[in-house]
Amino acid sequence: MPSIPALHESAVLLQPGLVALRRALHEEPEVGLDLPLTQARVLAALEGLPLEVAVGEKLSSVTAVLRGGRPGPVVLLRGDMDALPVQEATGLPYASRFPGVMHACGHDLHVAGLVGAARLLAERREQLAGDVVFMFQPGEEGLAGARVMLEEGLLEAAGRTPVAAYALHVTAATYPRGTVAGRPGPIMAAADTLTVTLRGRGGHGSSPHTALDPVPAVCEAVLALQTMVTRRFDAFDPVVLTVGTLHAGTANNIIPGDAFFEATVRSFSPEARDRVRTESLRVVRGVAAAHGLEADAVFTDVYPPNVNNVAEAGFAAEVARELLGPERVLTMPQPEAGAEDFSFVAERIPSAYFFLGACPPGLDPASAPDNHSAQAAFDDSVLADGATLLAELALRRLEQGADA
Repeated sequence: MPSIPALHESAVLLQPGLVALRRALHEEPEVGLDLPLTQARVLAALEGLPLEVAVGEKLSSVTAVLRGGRPGPVVLLRGDMDALPVQEATGLPYASRFPGVMHACGHDLHVAGLVGAARLLAERREQLAGDVVFMFQPGEEGLAGARVMLEEGLLEAAGRTPVAAYALHVTAATYPRGTVAGRPGPIMAAADTLTVTLRGRGGHGSSPHTALDPVPAVCEAVLALQTMVTRRFDAFDPVVLTVGTLHAGTANNIIPGDAFFEATVRSFSPEARDRVRTESLRVVRGVAAAHGLEADAVFTDVYPPNVNNVAEAGFAAEVARELLGPERVLTMPQPEAGAEDFSFVAERIPSAYFFLGACPPGLDPASAPDNHSAQAAFDDSVLADGATLLAELALRRLEQGADA
């Protein structure tokens, strides 16, 4: 196997090209599952490498398989590609040229870093003890692109199911530049949606006794849900339920016929997720019944919790410590309440997901604009480290599997 310094030295040589790719992607961001410009740039960046490349049918994904020169298992590396519907306000010379669309979550760095890992591993193809699948994924931002890729056969791309999968996510804040952060077990939350309409009978605001007013009931339901979270769930396996929209009525003297609210629901284990699904619907329907109203309540599963396999998370941290130094590797004390559709992959195969700090110099990670902000900025000097880490994880995990 190549030594770590040799691998990182190769990545440093690739750095200028990776920066150029990242900035070209940043200038032309695309949202959703259909990313034709991004897909074309990825295909061009992979051209000439010894890869078996396939594109998605229902989305602009790219799946590339690198066959190793020695027999062994399969490892998957993932990078998401989509941007956000945000008007960029960074003032960067390579800021988005498309109004209302921005790479505000750093996925442009993910693409460039995964291209870098593909190039590093292709250079060492004969030393690979197995195969590597590179997953370039659209639609992470709420459209479950990972699930669509799985449905289209991602895990069978190499002819054998991967034994492990790895993904990293850059951060514009929170962690110092070049720092890797992860943890075993839950690392990001499930993100689901509770949608509720309480139906009563409208009337005149002066005579509420002649109507069935849904407004007090919807207020009571919102408060009852908050009580449910604090009294029905273990504080060490928490649930977060936030009502983000609430609508009722058209005028101050009209009792509306119905009232509506919608909440995001975050949980960190399959058990808590199952329970909050059942309990939230029970609470809402019970409040409605107490007021003589009908309740249309739907709990929609969106993203499951992103749970790191304990062994793979430990392995990834060990590799990162050796590669970057122990002072640059942090163990997160608790998971993030944000969500990620890499969780669909982690449900199927042992996985490790981790963060890479990319806060620009001169900014304090504790107060810098965070991911999804119109001012979010990412330092692309971390690309060589990110590409090296992904490549090294694949190299070592394949060797580990071949020796098993």
